[in-house]
Amino acid sequence: MAKNTQPIAKRCRALGISPAVMGYGKKTTNRNPGGQMRKKKSEYATQLNEKQKVKFVYGILENQFHTYYEKASRMPGQTGVNLLVLVERRLDNVVYRLGFAKTRRQLVSHNHFTVNGKRVNIPSYQVKAGDVIEVIESSRSSVKFSKLLGEEAPVVLLPSWLERDKNALKGTVTKLPVREDIDVPIAEHLIVELYSK
Repeated sequence: MAKNTQPIAKRCRALGISPAVMGYGKKTTNRNPGGQMRKKKSEYATQLNEKQKVKFVYGILENQFHTYYEKASRMPGQTGVNLLVLVERRLDNVVYRLGFAKTRRQLVSHNHFTVNGKRVNIPSYQVKAGDVIEVIESSRSSVKFSKLLGEEAPVVLLPSWLERDKNALKGTVTKLPVREDIDVPIAEHLIVELYSK
């Protein structure tokens, strides 16, 4: 399986996003503190930057991203919004949003989760309204999951389209996400303009 191995802090800085969006609270970089970057970007560079942001935040490589774009363009409604909704519905993102993983790049491929009672280890799996995502029984006793329950469990700010059972490692997709639910700072119309050329 291919994956992006670029340094997180360096990539965040280049794309102009906070490492917190990626689930990293303390990542920083001290390289090039003065910022010797060109001040004015071309139109193409701005559009490409938005596309790279989405790919980086959600952990998607080029071919898969292009497939998402093609699918979004065939769906009714705005292509840019459809694209963001498709990537937001990925199982690895839902697990992150529910607070079961610290970042989007963890755990799903290691077979820790079920969707509606069936094990799923495909990060790009598209959840639907009504799906129930749960940590499998054999993984619940591990340190990374056991600390998500009880008094000292971290507080997770859930988006309106997800619900989480506070006493169990279980979450439900109550409805499909809409654009207002996606808090990642992305100008999706620029991605559509890039692909429309």
